[in-house]
Amino acid sequence: MRYDTVIFDLDGTLLNTLDDLAGSVNFAMESCGFPVRTLDEIRCFVGNGINILIRRAVPEGTQEEDIDKAFELFKQHYGNNCVVKTRPYDGIMDLLERLSKVGIKMAIVSNKVDFAVKELNNRFFKDYISVAVGECENVRRKPAPDSVNKALEQLGSVREKSLYVGDSDVDIATAENSGMDCVSVSWGFRDRKYLKEKGASVIVDAPEKLAEYLLTYNT
Repeated sequence: MRYDTVIFDLDGTLLNTLDDLAGSVNFAMESCGFPVRTLDEIRCFVGNGINILIRRAVPEGTQEEDIDKAFELFKQHYGNNCVVKTRPYDGIMDLLERLSKVGIKMAIVSNKVDFAVKELNNRFFKDYISVAVGECENVRRKPAPDSVNKALEQLGSVREKSLYVGDSDVDIATAENSGMDCVSVSWGFRDRKYLKEKGASVIVDAPEKLAEYLLTYNT
């Protein structure tokens, strides 16, 4: 096998979380008296963790204490509403089943807060994915390699036989910083044109195409 392990990003790769993220962002914005954001704006804000998401969502020049207030409101609301509309993208469950059947180990790494990553993995993917790592103390956010390194250690995998899969420029940089091959997906929060501009070397447009890519290299 060329690859015996796949490390997945979560938001925009396995799960379409945009509507729930937007709902919680706009709850925080309205509660603080700030203008709400459109879905397309929030799509552009995600990828670097929820603190930066809120910093991008608040009006320019917002005071730190008001940013902190909006961040706390977002966290509270999202903690209770992170699976209202969130669902796996079409074809994801079939992809995971196919990879599992050929013995490929899988993990999730995300800039989402660790408790939410584990809760979402438990809810949707626990039959296939045994390791889920989010933002937590002593684990730097992507594109630092910390979460990937932690996942590889927990899986007992080596980076030379592991593939990183994600939907953003942050994921491309994470794979590079982790010393891993990368496949970018265009069904998530960033399109094919954007990914190419950010240096993506391999782009797939549907989960079944990712399965074909992996299984072709592993035969």
